[in-house]
Amino acid sequence: RAALDRATVLLSMTKGGKRIDNVWGSGGGQQSVKHLVKEIDMLLKEYLLSGDVLEAERCLQELEVPHFHHELVYEAVVMVLESTGEKTFKMMLDLLKSLWKSSVITVDQMKRGYERVYCEIPDINLDVPRSYSVLERFVEECFQAGIISKPLRDLCPSR
Repeated sequence: RAALDRATVLLSMTKGGKRIDNVWGSGGGQQSVKHLVKEIDMLLKEYLLSGDVLEAERCLQELEVPHFHHELVYEAVVMVLESTGEKTFKMMLDLLKSLWKSSVITVDQMKRGYERVYCEIPDINLDVPRSYSVLERFVEECFQAGIISKPLRDLCPSR
């Protein structure tokens, strides 16, 4: 009961409520994982067509699932691995950099997204034979941009 009373007080506070919404989300958690994955995939594809970082950020925040932002990181890196040109590489780097700088994606969510890619890179490499080298290059660029930490960069698997 005490915890519920405290939560009610925090949610009724202007700044506190906003902070809690930013951390936990206020409604997005009710959506299915399948639906959220589709939304994130669509968001990234739309971003690649439009190049509008602010719109992508707004759409991600509207999903209200900050605990699921690792999915965006994962999908963005996989799209880079599956792409053939430099355009996707650069655009996803810019998007992740922007989301990182605006604190939309937290350290933990960034780490979880990259770790998922690291775990699945052997399977990805079966479909995309050059994925290890692209991943190493992308991870290095992200490290240079300050998006990921040195320990996370050092975890990157190599051939």
